[in-house]
Amino acid sequence: MFARLRHILEMIRFSHTLFALPFALLAAVMAWNVTDELSAARVARELLGIVLCMVTARSAAMAFNRIADWRFDADNPRTKMRHIPAGTLSVSSVVAFAVACSVGFVLATLIFLPNRLPLYLSVPVLAFLMAYSLTKRFTAAAHFWLGAALMLAPISAWIAIRGAAVLADPADLLPAVVLGAAVMLWVAGFDIIYACQDYDYDREAGLHSVPTRLGVAGALKLAALCHLGMILLLAALPWVYPELGWIYGVGIAAVAVLLAYEHWLVRPDDLTRVNVAFFQVNAVVSLGLLVVGSLDLWSR
Repeated sequence: MFARLRHILEMIRFSHTLFALPFALLAAVMAWNVTDELSAARVARELLGIVLCMVTARSAAMAFNRIADWRFDADNPRTKMRHIPAGTLSVSSVVAFAVACSVGFVLATLIFLPNRLPLYLSVPVLAFLMAYSLTKRFTAAAHFWLGAALMLAPISAWIAIRGAAVLADPADLLPAVVLGAAVMLWVAGFDIIYACQDYDYDREAGLHSVPTRLGVAGALKLAALCHLGMILLLAALPWVYPELGWIYGVGIAAVAVLLAYEHWLVRPDDLTRVNVAFFQVNAVVSLGLLVVGSLDLWSR
C-alpha cells in the first residue's frame, strides 16, 4: 500500500505543488492583511482549507492528466516510463485516486463556511483544471489554459477569505486578478519552454503546442515575452494593492534576474538544461515571492 502511494505521489509530481501553492498563500496573506476582525483560529482554519484545496485539486488534475495522456506517454520516448505506460500503476487505481481527490477537494471547501462561494465554485474549478489535459489535442494555446488553471490559485484563495467583500464589490478581487494574471503568464512561459522538448513527437502525433506552431526558436521568444509580461504585472500590483512596499519591489527585481537566467539556460540548439530551468528556477521564483511579499506586509 505504501509503495503504491509512493508511486502515485511520484506520478503526480507532488513536490511540484510548490509552483502554485506559494501564490495562493501570498494571496491569502494579502487578503488577511486587509480583512477586519481576524482571529488566530480563523487564520488557521482558512490556511488549512487553502492547503487542502490546493493539494487535492492539483492531485486530481494531475491524475486525470496521466489518465487522459497515457497512450501518448507510451509512444513518446521522453515519457514512456511514466507509471501507467510502464505498468507501475493501473489505470483503475489512478482513476480511483483522481475520484478520491476530487471528492476531497469539494469537501475541503466546506471549511470556509459560512462563505459558500468556494463550495459553489468547486466543481466548475475542478472541471476547468481537468479540461487542460484535453486542450493540446485541438489548440496551441494549451499552455495558456494551464496558466489560467494556476491563475485560479490566488484568485480562489482571495475569494475563500473575502467572499462577502467580493460579492458586495467585485472590484475587491482586483489585486488577486492582477497577481493571478502574472501567474498565468509565468506558467504559460515556462510550459512553452518545457514543451520544446517534445517538438518532434508532438508534430508526428498531431498534437498542438506553441513549439509546433512557431518552431523552437519562435516558442522561446514567446516564452520570454510571457515572462516580461509577468514582471510588468507584478510591478503593477502595488497600484491596486498599495500595502506592498520596497521589500516587494526588491523581490520583483530578483524574479526578473531569475527569469533572465532561465532563458539564458535554454537555447534553440541546446535544450539539455530545460529541467534545471523548469524545476529549480521556477520553484525559487514562487517561494521567493511568497517570502518577500509576506515580509513586506508583516514589516508594516
